[in-house]
Amino acid sequence: MVKIGIVGIGFMGRIHFLASRRLTGGKVAAVCSRDPAKRAGDWRNTRGNFGPEPGQVDLAGVKTYEKLEQMLADPEIDLIDVCTVTDQHAPIALAALKAGKHVLVEKAIALSPQDADAMVSAAKSAGKLLMVAHVLPFFPEFKFAAEAVRGGQYGKLLAAHFKRVIARPDWSADIGDVAKTGGPAVDLHIHDTHFIGLVCGVPSQVFSVGTVESGAVTYLTTSYLYGPGGPGGPAVTCSSGALSMSGRPFVHGYEIYLERGTLLYDSGGTPLTVLTADGKATQPALAGGGDPLSAFGDELQTAVDAAGSGKEPDLLSGKLARDALVLCHREIESVKTGKPVAVG
Repeated sequence: MVKIGIVGIGFMGRIHFLASRRLTGGKVAAVCSRDPAKRAGDWRNTRGNFGPEPGQVDLAGVKTYEKLEQMLADPEIDLIDVCTVTDQHAPIALAALKAGKHVLVEKAIALSPQDADAMVSAAKSAGKLLMVAHVLPFFPEFKFAAEAVRGGQYGKLLAAHFKRVIARPDWSADIGDVAKTGGPAVDLHIHDTHFIGLVCGVPSQVFSVGTVESGAVTYLTTSYLYGPGGPGGPAVTCSSGALSMSGRPFVHGYEIYLERGTLLYDSGGTPLTVLTADGKATQPALAGGGDPLSAFGDELQTAVDAAGSGKEPDLLSGKLARDALVLCHREIESVKTGKPVAVG
């Protein structure tokens, strides 16, 4: 049984706790929070943009710690699940790895590529797993797309466009705080750069245009340039940001063009649809029933299985998460300079 310790009881800590109830071979054995009310199970102020209404949580049988050091000293805890604000990810993960624990850290892996590199290196030195909780590939529509592209079911990837746009969140002041989260171009858009790296590969250059408010890039559209000199490879673009009016709080999706098929999905109204050369349009049956907790449960199950086996799962790869963060930073640079930027 893999025993999990969750650090940080905000919205995402609550989602991970709820999703953990679906685990096989793993369970949450401890939580860590500086807030005594949360340690007593009062999670009413952990509201987010999906999931059940927060309230009182039964923590019977779950250890509660005020300080991280106390949790890291607990020999029964195998996996530290870091659900704090992004600016705290690196120091907590580094301390957990040093203490001999496996680590699952919420996206983004860190605020800076330098911190991400330090985390990847520390995991290697400690002989422990550093996994990053990028949940998008576990959502059924994106899981289908990733498997179709990576498996070559419809031939080579020719082009793709991805979209992720939200209204300015009234449930989180941190998303616009560059010092805490990197702003929308990191905290939100990193879902896209991670998925693009997974299914399209890391480009050699990016060229982005966008909007900037108080130093934070709030919206951008990026062209990902493949090949040694930039152009070449698939034609991939993405639009992402926090500019929508509140009448449409969230939408994401994609159009993926393959040699023998086109994949369409838009959470605002187009279910996953596969177009094929024979003129047919089919809508594959998907598991999960549209419940976001199913995706988080699958993500946590993957982390638990990996902690048990000691083998890093590619969907939670620290290196892939690091590359996704680098892409976000290069795109921010491109928006601010108006020039293509080498990824490096």
